[in-house]
Amino acid sequence: GLHSHLKFLSVLNSFLSMTAILGNILILIALHKESSLHPPSKLLLRSLATTDLCVGLCSEPITVIYWMSAVNEHWNICRLVLTAFMLTGSFLCSVSLLTLTAISVDRLLALLLRLQYRQAVTLKRTFVIVSTIWIVSSVFTAMQHWNPQISLWYWVIVIPLSLVTSIFSYTKIYLNLRHQQNQIQGLVQQPNQTNQLNIARYKKAVCSAIWLQLTLVACYLPFFVVVVLWTKGELSSSVYQAWIYSLTLVYLNSSLNPILYCWKVEEVRQAVKDTIRQALCHCFSS
Repeated sequence: GLHSHLKFLSVLNSFLSMTAILGNILILIALHKESSLHPPSKLLLRSLATTDLCVGLCSEPITVIYWMSAVNEHWNICRLVLTAFMLTGSFLCSVSLLTLTAISVDRLLALLLRLQYRQAVTLKRTFVIVSTIWIVSSVFTAMQHWNPQISLWYWVIVIPLSLVTSIFSYTKIYLNLRHQQNQIQGLVQQPNQTNQLNIARYKKAVCSAIWLQLTLVACYLPFFVVVVLWTKGELSSSVYQAWIYSLTLVYLNSSLNPILYCWKVEEVRQAVKDTIRQALCHCFSS
């Protein structure tokens, strides 16, 4: 009875794979063209977009092959592809989670450090952090193949720590901005217009980061709940169905993120529009 579900989800994930690839290529081109964004912040967004692009290029096609080999009962292919599916999925999930955590800390530092932010958070230091995220994720993913227990403990530590760090960062940002707002309202003189514009721009950046974080949690949470249920009980048909649909929801996140970039980051939206316009003009002229 699972064959019809697997065939339907294979078609759906093939479509989501194409949208993730096209959407994140557009975002990466837009981020390359956009010069007004702070380079370290832009590098973190590039890392997240690259992760989503890899999901469309690798994880989703591998998953489709895995499901279709199960439908056609090609068990040798199924076992090989299952290993690749677990390794790529674990690696890209780790990079996404840690990158979003780094983005939340970056936004907090921008508020707390103020004028010292650009001196403290440099492109070189951010590059080291991003490289560390990718290396650590790849090392613990490789360990999953030899010692699954180490990988399990990695996730037990990383998931709560990342979520707590992000929640702390955004809560601190909210309380700090609220305190500033109360101070401004208490002043008799007119607040500085430039400072007001900077705060408004900062709020937009924080808002876009929060949307990315919430979308990831909404897409990943059902999957982890199903995995916990799976490990605590027997693998029934209903649990397996819940797992394959929740996995598709995880992949949907990589197609939604480019939409969030365009919706919440005005500079990226304009750069994407310009890229599409140039591509269309080139196609029609040729």
